[in-house]
Order: sequence, then structure tokens, then C-alpha cells
Amino acid sequence: MKISAASVLFLAVALASGLAYADCTYPQAPAKVPDGATATKQEMINGMMAVRAFDQAIKAYTDCLRLEHDTAVKKIDPKSDPDKAKAQKTELDNVYIKKNDAAVDQDSSIASRFNEQVKVFNARTKGKS
Repeated sequence: MKISAASVLFLAVALASGLAYADCTYPQAPAKVPDGATATKQEMINGMMAVRAFDQAIKAYTDCLRLEHDTAVKKIDPKSDPDKAKAQKTELDNVYIKKNDAAVDQDSSIASRFNEQVKVFNARTKGKS
């Protein structure tokens, strides 16, 4: 495994700035999205429930990130070294934004894939009951 200088620098800054984020556990995404072309109604319902549960877990995760970010920012003492404090806050903001955006993007992607499969399922089962 190759570690870049940027990775080492990021880790050093993260440790120095007191980044918390360790308590927020990234939720497990659904194992798969059902295939609307072959799935049963129950499989689609189970898929919907898994997607909804993941969405709720992502919401809890991003709320946790926000809380940890805000807590870490409050611990920064701008009076001791204003430039260092500004750099620490910027780093905390950047980490928060990246983690939050990645989680929301994955959540949106899974929901979109599921919605596409619902359309396929509905087209396939239209008129059948």
C-alpha cells in the first residue's frame, strides 16, 4: 500500500486539529437493489424497506457528523493563535463537508437505482394481480 505525502499531511493536520468524527459510524448500505425485471412483489417491498432504513441511517450519520463538527469547532481557541485556529476550523469544515456529501451522494444513488427498478417492476407487472 502506497501512502502519499498528501495523506500523511492530512492525517497530521487532522490529529493536530482534534478531529473527532470517530463516534459516527457509517451505515451499511443495502446489499443489493432488487431487479425489477425479475423480483417478486415481496422482494420489491423488502428492497423499499432496506432503502428507507438506509436513508434514515444516513440521516442519523450526517446528524452525528454535524454534532461532532460543531463540538470540535467549539474547542478551537481563536485567542491563542488566530491563524492556527482559522486553519483548524477550515480543516474541520472540509472534512465534515466531504463526509457529509459522500454519504448523501451514496444515499441518493441507491434511492435512484431502486426507483428505476420500481419503474421496471411496475411496467412488467402492469395489469397483473
